[in-house]
Amino acid sequence: MGSTTGPRGIRRGRLRRLATGAVAFLAAASLVTACGSGDDGSDDGGGSGGGGAAGVTGKDDGATLTMWTRAATRPQSEALVKAYNAGHKNRIDLTVIPTDDYQAKVGAAAGSKDLPDLFASDVVFVPNYTSSGLFADLTDRIDALPFADSLAQSHIKAGTYEDRKYVVPHTLDLSVLFYNKDLYRQAKLDPEKPPTTLAEWDRQARAVDALGGDVNGTFFGGNCGGCGVFTWWPSIWAAGEDVLNKDGTEATLDSATAKKVYDTYRGWVDDDIVAPGARDETGATWTGVFPKGKVGVMPMPSTTLGLMPKDLDLGVAPIPGPDGGRSTFVGGDAIGISATSKSADQAWNFLSWSLGDQAQVDVVAAHKDVVARTDLASNKYSKADPRLVAINQLVADGRTPYALKFGQTFNDPNGPWLSLMRDAAFGDGSDVDKDNDAVSASLAD
Repeated sequence: MGSTTGPRGIRRGRLRRLATGAVAFLAAASLVTACGSGDDGSDDGGGSGGGGAAGVTGKDDGATLTMWTRAATRPQSEALVKAYNAGHKNRIDLTVIPTDDYQAKVGAAAGSKDLPDLFASDVVFVPNYTSSGLFADLTDRIDALPFADSLAQSHIKAGTYEDRKYVVPHTLDLSVLFYNKDLYRQAKLDPEKPPTTLAEWDRQARAVDALGGDVNGTFFGGNCGGCGVFTWWPSIWAAGEDVLNKDGTEATLDSATAKKVYDTYRGWVDDDIVAPGARDETGATWTGVFPKGKVGVMPMPSTTLGLMPKDLDLGVAPIPGPDGGRSTFVGGDAIGISATSKSADQAWNFLSWSLGDQAQVDVVAAHKDVVARTDLASNKYSKADPRLVAINQLVADGRTPYALKFGQTFNDPNGPWLSLMRDAAFGDGSDVDKDNDAVSASLAD
C-alpha cells in the first residue's frame, strides 16, 4: 500500500491513485444511485489525523473553507452551515451538487487533486472513497471527542479503512415502520401495539386489508433495489444475522431467515394485501403512498415523518425480524476532510462543532432530523414527540452495509439484487439461491 508520511499516516501511494482507481470507480458509479502544505493535509503540523496544536476542536481563525454536499441532503447541510457561519470566525462556502452528478464530480476533482476542504457522501459509497485515499485520517481526532462512543457507529464503521477512521456522521436517515392508528382502530387492533415480529406485522397488515374498499394492508417498492435493502434487510439483521460478509465481497441473502422475510412479502403479493403499484414502483413515488391514509403499516424513511399530513394519526416502530428483535438501515451521509485540504484544523473545527450539543440539538433536532449521537436521543425537541425519541434511539440498533461494489450490485436497476427481490416477491422464490450467487459474483467482481 505504499509508505506513510509522518505521524498522520496519510499514504503517498493511495494519494497517487486518486487519478486512477478513484476516477475509474466514480465514473462508473455515477451511472447508478442509492460517497495542507503536504500529504498530511495540514498547514501547520496539526495534521489531519491527530489533535496536534488545534486539540479536540480544531482552529477557528477566520479561514474560508469549501464544502460539497449532494442535493439530497441540502436542507440539513444548509442549516448546519448557516448556524456555523453565524457563530464562528471561519466561514464555510457550501456547494450543493445534483445528486445524480455528485460521484462523477468528486471523481473528477480527485483526479486533479482539486477536492474541497470538506465533502459529504452517501454513506454506502464512503468505502470507495476511503480505499482510494480521498479522505484524511481523522482517527485521533474522533477518538478524542468526549462523546466519541455515542456517535452513530454504523457511519463510523463504514468510514473505517485498515483500522483508521476517515469520516463522521453528517445526516442520518433510518428505516422504520409507519402505521396508521385510525385504520388500526377500525380493524380492532390496538393502536399502541405495533408489530414486534414479522408474523405480527403480517397479521396486522391483513387485518387492516380486510377492511376492504380502497384500504390496503401494506406497500413496498417492488422494482426498487435501494428500497429493498433499506427496508428488507433490517428484518434479517433483527434476527442477529448478516446479509454480507465483513469485506462486502460475499452475500448471505439466501439464508433461512432471509427466505422467511421473502416468503412474507410474497404472501402479501399473492393474497393482494399490497396497495396497487408495488410491482412497478421504482422508488420515485414509494413514499407518497402512506400519506394518503389508506395503508395500514409499511416501512418508510424516518425523514418523511415531518412531511406527513398533520391530521394523519400515525405511529412509528422498529422494523422487526421473523421472531422479534429490531433493527434499521442507517442511511444518510457521512462527511470528512479531503486528503488534499490545506486547512485540516479549520475543517475539523466545523466537524467537531457539527457533532456537539448545540448543533445536534438546536439545529438537527430542531428540524426534526435524526441526531448523530445516541446520548442525545432524548432532547428538548424530541421529547415533544415520542416518535422522534424512538427513531433516535434506533440508531444504536442499526447497521450500514459495507461493500465496495454496492452501487453496481444493489442500486443498479440491472443489478443482481433487484432480480433476487423480484424473484422472491413476485415469483415462486425458487431462484433465490441462484440469485444470491449472482449477487456474490457482482460483489467480488
